[in-house]
Amino acid sequence: MGKQAPEDILVARFTDYLAAHHDIRFPHRHSFYHLAYFTKGGGSHTIDFERFPVKAGQLYFMVPGQVHSWFFEGTIEGYVINVAGGFFNSFLQDAEYIEKFPFFSGASAEDVVQLPGEATHTVVQLFEKMLKELNGEEAYSHDMLRLLLLEMFVQVSRANRAGLATQEPSHNYVLLRNFRKLVEQHYMQLRLPKDYAALLYVTPNYLNAFCRHMLGKSAGEIIRDRILLEAKRLLINADMSIAAIAYQLSFTDNSYFTKFFKKYVGITPEEFRKNII
Repeated sequence: MGKQAPEDILVARFTDYLAAHHDIRFPHRHSFYHLAYFTKGGGSHTIDFERFPVKAGQLYFMVPGQVHSWFFEGTIEGYVINVAGGFFNSFLQDAEYIEKFPFFSGASAEDVVQLPGEATHTVVQLFEKMLKELNGEEAYSHDMLRLLLLEMFVQVSRANRAGLATQEPSHNYVLLRNFRKLVEQHYMQLRLPKDYAALLYVTPNYLNAFCRHMLGKSAGEIIRDRILLEAKRLLINADMSIAAIAYQLSFTDNSYFTKFFKKYVGITPEEFRKNII
């Protein structure tokens, strides 16, 4: 399997990775970026409690903190990369550059990219080059790994966008990214769309209409869904009480958290925990 580099990057063939990680079918999360590319096999992959079928030519991008699990069928072949969030910091002037790629939004539906046939060959070549660099002794190998990874991100983003029927203006993607980033930073304290609208210098009505146009949901629903997602992520930790989770999510009491969770998920937090663990 690919060896671990000092800069916190691991590149491996998926068969080798599976041999060293027997428990990936259980829900778990990583503190680093996790990429998986499949060239053969089937089954399913659950990201933040949303299930996707595993198919050849598929790339999965996961950001730190996302909960995921695998259920494989048949022989699985492909590649996996684990890379620390700071891997590119000494290389790029913009520390947030990686977050600009749509598949690193942290939204499950955007994490999965089905590559068109002509792009699969390019991506496999890049994985093979990364394996060679990681296991070789060439000078500047870690800088070359950074370049190869960035090339992959650009190539995948181009291939993915080429398949879209319409292209949104770039400023729409900037606003959406900024809103999502603010929600990620403040969802435990700020629960109302007007709070985020003020931070973005737009009106609440505009923010709601914009979110419905881009995501099919209101701003309030996006904030609520982020709270529910964190609740689900915390519930996979059997050692954490429901009351402690409610407190961490800034609910006034346990009963209010339970009612909120059941209203939108359909079952109580206790039932969800029992079903998922």
